[in-house]
Parts: sequence; C-alpha cells; structure tokens
Amino acid sequence: MAAPLRFDDVQEGDELAVRSLFLSKDQVRAYARAGGQWSPRFTDDEGARREGLPGMITPGNMSMGLLASFLEAWAGPGTLRRLGTTFRGLVLPDRTIRLCAAVTQKEETTRSIELDVWLESDEGERWVLGTATLALG
Repeated sequence: MAAPLRFDDVQEGDELAVRSLFLSKDQVRAYARAGGQWSPRFTDDEGARREGLPGMITPGNMSMGLLASFLEAWAGPGTLRRLGTTFRGLVLPDRTIRLCAAVTQKEETTRSIELDVWLESDEGERWVLGTATLALG
C-alpha cells in the first residue's frame, strides 16, 4: 500500500488523475439491494420508466460513495472529513463515468485541503458536483 498523501505534497490548483469506470446495471442493482433501496428506479428499467425516468438510475448515495472512494484512494484511508454534493443530472448505469477533483484551497493550521469534486459522463456532462475536505498528515 502506498504511503498516505502528505499536506506538503499538495498545491492549490492540483488536479487529481481522472478515474474512469464502467458502471453496470448489475453493480447498481447490487448496491441498491444491499442498502435496502428496493425502488424500481434503482433495479428495473421498466419500473423506472413507469416513474417517468428514462430507465434505471444510480442511487445518489452510491454516487457519493464512488467519489469518497476515489478521494481516499488518492489521499489515503481516513483522510476524508466532509463531502457535500449537488445532483445536477441522472447518473445512468451501463456507461462509463469519470470521477474528477481539483484542489481549491489549503489550510495550514488544520493541515487540510478543500477540493471541488464531480462525477461526469464520458461526454463531460457533470451529473454530480460537490466539495470535499481532506485532512492530511
């Protein structure tokens, strides 16, 4: 395992390497069922369409979990202190998504950093926007 990221190794304006991943319907169904989210919107295309959606969608907390995992994979486990998001579009499964972030501020006294974070489509449409705070050693 790599050593945790150090505060002095990060600069304002740093952009994290984009993480692309294919988000399958089976992954979304498994996540929804494990979390007790049995709504058709998360498990069944036809059921989601009956709710007026284009098909299955990804639960918001799954999108946040993907962003949280992305940040901790970069900085090290236990570094995430806060993650807040706004959902701007439906995260549709069975496509490639990209997880992105950029450092916007460093706070010397708390040895923490602020980041803008987002989850986007392969075409660059930002579906989830947010900010995060990480505490670094």
